[in-house]
Amino acid sequence: MRYGLSLVRQSRAAVQTAALALITALPPAAHSGVIPAPAHVNPGSGSFRVDATVVLHMPPHDHDAETAVRYLAHMWSRTNGLTLPMRVGSARGHTPTIEFERRSGYGEEAYGIEVTPQRITVSASSAAGLFYGAVTLWQLLPVRPGGGLILAQTITDEPRYPWRGLMLDSSRHFQSPAFVRSMIDWMAWHKLNVLHWHLTDDQGWRLEIRKYPRLTSVGAWRIPASVPGSAKPGPYGGFYTQMQVRDIVAFAATRHVQIVPEIDMPGHAQAALAAYPELGAIDSHPILPVSARWGVHSHLFNLEPSTFEFLQNVLDEVLQLFPSHYIHIGGDEAVKDEWNASATVQARARQLGISDANAMQTYFTQKISAYLSAKGRRAVGWDEIMQPGLAADAVVMSWHGASAAHAAAIGGNDAVLAPDPGLYLDHRQSPLATEPPGRVPILSLKNVYEFEPYDPALSDAQQRHILGLQAELWTEHMQTERRVDWMALPRAAALAEVGWSPRQRSWPDFLKRLLPMFARYRAFGINYADSEFGIESEYALDAGAIRVTLSNLPEFASAMPEASIRYTLDGGAPTLGSMRYSQPLDLPPGTQIRAATFLGSSQASRIFAAHLDSHTGARRTSHQLELCSDRVGLLLEPGAGGGPDAPFALDIMNPCWIYRGADLTRGPRFTAAVAPLPFNYELGADAAKIVVGDARGVEGELEIHIDGCESPPLTLPLAPAAMRDGITTLPAYRLPKLAGRHDICLRFARPRLDPMWALDWAEIGE
Repeated sequence: MRYGLSLVRQSRAAVQTAALALITALPPAAHSGVIPAPAHVNPGSGSFRVDATVVLHMPPHDHDAETAVRYLAHMWSRTNGLTLPMRVGSARGHTPTIEFERRSGYGEEAYGIEVTPQRITVSASSAAGLFYGAVTLWQLLPVRPGGGLILAQTITDEPRYPWRGLMLDSSRHFQSPAFVRSMIDWMAWHKLNVLHWHLTDDQGWRLEIRKYPRLTSVGAWRIPASVPGSAKPGPYGGFYTQMQVRDIVAFAATRHVQIVPEIDMPGHAQAALAAYPELGAIDSHPILPVSARWGVHSHLFNLEPSTFEFLQNVLDEVLQLFPSHYIHIGGDEAVKDEWNASATVQARARQLGISDANAMQTYFTQKISAYLSAKGRRAVGWDEIMQPGLAADAVVMSWHGASAAHAAAIGGNDAVLAPDPGLYLDHRQSPLATEPPGRVPILSLKNVYEFEPYDPALSDAQQRHILGLQAELWTEHMQTERRVDWMALPRAAALAEVGWSPRQRSWPDFLKRLLPMFARYRAFGINYADSEFGIESEYALDAGAIRVTLSNLPEFASAMPEASIRYTLDGGAPTLGSMRYSQPLDLPPGTQIRAATFLGSSQASRIFAAHLDSHTGARRTSHQLELCSDRVGLLLEPGAGGGPDAPFALDIMNPCWIYRGADLTRGPRFTAAVAPLPFNYELGADAAKIVVGDARGVEGELEIHIDGCESPPLTLPLAPAAMRDGITTLPAYRLPKLAGRHDICLRFARPRLDPMWALDWAEIGE
């Protein structure tokens, strides 16, 4: 147990059991967990009981209705333990019945549900409508063994936007085909209908192209970054065979999810160039590695006819695998240095009558877009493609805020809102220490829920060019599939409600509907984030006791004043009958406190646990310290694995922290734990702004500055940690006696950029 804190995670078996029992106290429909909220709901009288006596009916010779019925039966069997009979044809007699029917007058994804005490009818004109009706009906039934009640009501529902998407980055970290199927499955629960699949980048080419086998035999594998002097890791990577892709695409079709593949060009091409160097813009065609560094790389495809032939051949195989109307061609972050420096590229540009590098990218985009258009497909690109001459059928994906989508709509191009940071899910969700690696700035669940796609400055005709919105799962720091789930959910649920439901949304109501949805996640083993419901803790030493302060996040507490924190001190799990936290607790060392958030009678968070010991209150992790700056703030862990319980928080441009309010009256002992990390970042000219070369010793020092980072430093040599993997506790250092409390600045003096040093924790105490 690291620095006396741990988060208790339930076992898989316990999770499956809890999935059927946690929310039994919720009323049957008001908090049934329908996400996204339907467009129109009119309450009725009474309720319909769903139990083993109910019969599911479908019209004869209707494959789509049968598929929806079987899907509903499967989902209720997973979350409610129900096995319901299915029949073809209309119901007769007085048997309680759920019937699916075709009915004209609904839009492409629209449906209706009528619930009476005797019957439930699901109606739609399309396969997607019938499926979404089944999804909503599944969620209307509270999660409890054996079924329950659905209140009488009439639902008429349709989406606000046609494009409701998520982007999965499989280039930076490879996910298994089973995980991709799982993600598609839970996307469908939220009526998300586009999976933008980022398959190629500098760090890996993930799609089998049979005409060019080196794209995967070479381009799908990289040697991960490591600390200088440590053991060199083995190859890392993977790729999807065409058979696997066909299977995933077919599965997605059953869930009404369109997969939009991305083949990045002209930049983010280093993995392809590692396989086929002759495609690059450097005239000497050097042999490049598949990159193990994050950031913006400078390697581009050249403009030779043979390179366009290569790309068109690749796209031909892509088109055979993906029936999507849209093919994403990237287009972002194409640094033009190599084009400007290449005699061959410049000669080709003159031959084409192109005067500058930006016009070269316009030519590149136009040529690829025209090729796709001739094949009956539409090119999608990041907003850098938006240059004069952009094809009328090209779609702009706006990631530099919403301004590019606004401009595209005015210019007559369709657009998708995918802004950074507003919908970039690689940001952490809260300040809690349980957040996995990612970007330090917080993108909370509420931030996503309050994102608004509507632009009042656009006319009605221009509004129709805004296809919808999409959130991005860039996976540089999501090494595992469980972390992808955590970073995606429940923020993807908030995104779904923004894209589907009417503009008048209720944040408190959404939080209540999340609780039964969490139970559904648990039933399927999904590692969702409970950050919004989580518990923050602070510790202070006071006359031999440890003062413990617990709190919920402010945005949750203000929306849910009825929520409570319940805790135990005997090692038992907190329940609704446990002590209610109301004020700071003064507890002796050796105490174990366990706590959870309750909403109504339901447990809303996982269990927080802390063992109070001699370090509690004096030791602060990098999360609890204050970053001196946040130019590129990241949560990181040792690349070799076996990292800390919580990742290191640091600014890679300025590894520096502030320990606020240290009591130096008695000349306390200072102890710190540090770790070397590989500096694997492409920062361009910004790398020169990082301070290095200021070390006194061969390996550098941890500097201790009292009352300001400019004060004369005390130093702890890093030599004891320099040749070791992972975390090392440096020898203790006695601080000078100074009256009162002081702010301590901690920074690393380094002889070189690599390795980069991280502070795990600092302790100031006896």
